[in-house]
Amino acid sequence: MKLDEMLSSRRIPFERLHHRPAYTANRMAQALHVKGKDVAKTVLLRTDRGYVLAVLPATHQIDLSQLRHELGTQRIEMATEDEMDSLFPDCERGAIPPFGSMYNLPTVVDESLAKDKEITFESQCHEEAVRIAYEDFEKLEHPQMAHFACRTN
Repeated sequence: MKLDEMLSSRRIPFERLHHRPAYTANRMAQALHVKGKDVAKTVLLRTDRGYVLAVLPATHQIDLSQLRHELGTQRIEMATEDEMDSLFPDCERGAIPPFGSMYNLPTVVDESLAKDKEITFESQCHEEAVRIAYEDFEKLEHPQMAHFACRTN
């Protein structure tokens, strides 16, 4: 299912933001002329319980040890690009929206994003972002909240 179709079918107001091709969340923020902390990135992780989508500010990185503890798993690591391709066949490589529910995957969000009024994230391609109210994102996705993001240097 396309992201915009899902949002429209659930009557969620959203804004499409077209930009030059960007292959990282920080580059997308630059292309959109917004602060990196205001853009969410989605990372696919493999755990001993299966895959999980982690959503955090573009300016941060995942503290895998902390997230492993928060999720109560023994093992956690970054998934490969091949795994992303197989799980997200309707997305360009690496362009994963923060809706694990669209793909039958759990979603965990760093609690710092919940403080924002809106959430901006990559659509299913590298030339479009989507902005919605954070409250709407939470109502749709029902993500697990955790503290696992740390600032990049």
